[in-house]
Amino acid sequence: MTHTEPAPGERTLRRPELRPLWHTVHSRLSSGRPVTRVRLGPLDEAQREALADLLGLDRLPDPHPSVSLARLEEAVTELSGLSVRETVTELVGPLDDRAAERRRKEDERAELWAWLDGHTTVRAQPALAGWTASCRATGLVGGSPDLTRNLLAEALAVLAELPAQAEPLPVFAARVLKGDSHALDDGTRLSTLVLRALATLHDTAVPDSAADRRALWTRAGVADDDLSATVLVGGLRLAGEGPLARVARVCAEVGQATSLTLAQLRAPGEFTLASDSPPVVHAVENPSILALAVRRFGPDCPPLVCTSGWPNSAAIHLLRLLADRGAILRYHGDFDGEGIRIAAYLLDKTPARPWRMTAVDYRAAAARTSHGPKPGRLTEAPWDPELTRAMAEHGTAVVEELVADVLLADLVEAIE
Repeated sequence: MTHTEPAPGERTLRRPELRPLWHTVHSRLSSGRPVTRVRLGPLDEAQREALADLLGLDRLPDPHPSVSLARLEEAVTELSGLSVRETVTELVGPLDDRAAERRRKEDERAELWAWLDGHTTVRAQPALAGWTASCRATGLVGGSPDLTRNLLAEALAVLAELPAQAEPLPVFAARVLKGDSHALDDGTRLSTLVLRALATLHDTAVPDSAADRRALWTRAGVADDDLSATVLVGGLRLAGEGPLARVARVCAEVGQATSLTLAQLRAPGEFTLASDSPPVVHAVENPSILALAVRRFGPDCPPLVCTSGWPNSAAIHLLRLLADRGAILRYHGDFDGEGIRIAAYLLDKTPARPWRMTAVDYRAAAARTSHGPKPGRLTEAPWDPELTRAMAEHGTAVVEELVADVLLADLVEAIE
């Protein structure tokens, strides 16, 4: 078999002593940035002699020479007819474009964080902005936008399913995460990510003990039993002979509030809303408002649901049940940082709409409050961005009890 001998010029370029030159030039050209000179070294004497021969120098260069790429181009072209780029590609390998690669990775990261910030769950609950900022600060999982996006998508899928329906954590994980009952086990990356989101949402410290983590999961309706999760109601007249309708109706007819368990709501039996037209069901944050309504209206009390602060699985389940039967849901809560987060959470989880929860309503209420507490950490109200700005400007929280007369007046109109 005949082998073609390389031309003399090519043999010169392939001298072992010139390898540091070609590797350095290859690296610099692969940067994707303009290159006019390359610095070499340290070169030994044989390497300096080879470089001097290549460039036609009349003396040895320094051990750390700076070589003009234009001069090198002339020498290489004269010897082989090839360009420097063609030469290093042949001798070292294909050139990269690290600048383009960096830009591509930057674009991928920007796209990832834009996707996270624009996700429906994040937009519906602006309190999660602190969580998304911490995710961005933590950086990519394994340096990979794809791995990071998959993990975040799973975390968002979990958050969208909360509060859970009194399920043990492995059962909840298997239902939400494609059968993986261990996906939310203590210490997993996904579990840590979700708990950080819940801590941000509830404005609490990130749990650092197993007991604190269990408490936060319980607050989100995971591992609650279906008897301890309850929701307070009043005036809820339901037609039908199912157990839920009978319990709610008996209490409403005698003007008493009652607590419904998640067990009753999960097996309500047959019931309909006792009205020819779609009734309005009002929901409030504080039990004192429901107590005032029941005391004032007695058996004539319009339907009221109380979340007692953050709505648990029973409250969310009941409101969804009522909406499914045609009820129009209206919600009112405290005008403070947590009250806004609770409202955003409930409006995201149910078809409820705000009830006297606008900036106009807040300003009117605040004008009646001379020395209220500070509103605490404020996050955007998705239904009225002006509301948070008004609260920040006034600097006063208005708890629900201070506008009880306004709310009760609305309920009078609901009765009439």
